[in-house]
Amino acid sequence: ITASLMDACPALRYIGVLATGFNVVDIAAAKAHGIPVCNIPSYGTDAVAQFVMALLLELCHHVGEHSRSVKAGDWSRCPDFCYWNWPLIELAGKTFGILGFGSIGSSVGNVAAALGMKVLYHSATRKKNLGRDFRYADLDTLFKRSDFLSLHCPLNEETRQIVNKRTLSLMKPRAVLINTARGGLVDETALAEALDSGRLAAALLDVVAEEPIKESNVLLCAKNCLITPHVAWAAAETRQDVVYDAAVN
Repeated sequence: ITASLMDACPALRYIGVLATGFNVVDIAAAKAHGIPVCNIPSYGTDAVAQFVMALLLELCHHVGEHSRSVKAGDWSRCPDFCYWNWPLIELAGKTFGILGFGSIGSSVGNVAAALGMKVLYHSATRKKNLGRDFRYADLDTLFKRSDFLSLHCPLNEETRQIVNKRTLSLMKPRAVLINTARGGLVDETALAEALDSGRLAAALLDVVAEEPIKESNVLLCAKNCLITPHVAWAAAETRQDVVYDAAVN
């Protein structure tokens, strides 16, 4: 929703975004035109937190792949009852970093803590009275100490490609990046290089910089990169909520 579009629509009085992010709107132009812009920041909080854990648990246990392998007869042919074909990961005791600690980020933190993980967070403002042992960290410390780093900040000029060659170089070689926020937060070429070189263990992505994803996107061929089609928000219950909240706005 650009300035030129607003100029072309002189009767425009309101812009409602059916999403948490509002980076699709030229906010400065809307302000200059006197047009209020409403987003819906809370509709997908639980759904996105749930989806973050779905991505994480898929990496840890490869449930679908193990089921496929069992049905293919691999377990039946195994001489022992113990059989697995992917490394398995226990989450308890690991450090879960969260970049952006609004309603979604803090909800993800609650679930991570419930799984026994240590939660670090970085946000524009330090939070008070969180009710859990969540620890604030500066940005570089967050990248350095996280075993898993989940992105939950808005996309703006300050955060665009905040995950880049420099910040990726700070991460542990066995660390995992999770992005269910906005694809533009990540320098995709730098991420692909980190994955292919073994500098980063894995990336779990529900978003990319340009959607639908282009066949030329470097992440499609990157090692250990799981990509889903921007569906963290898309549960039926969540879609009902977003339509209702848009009507209220």
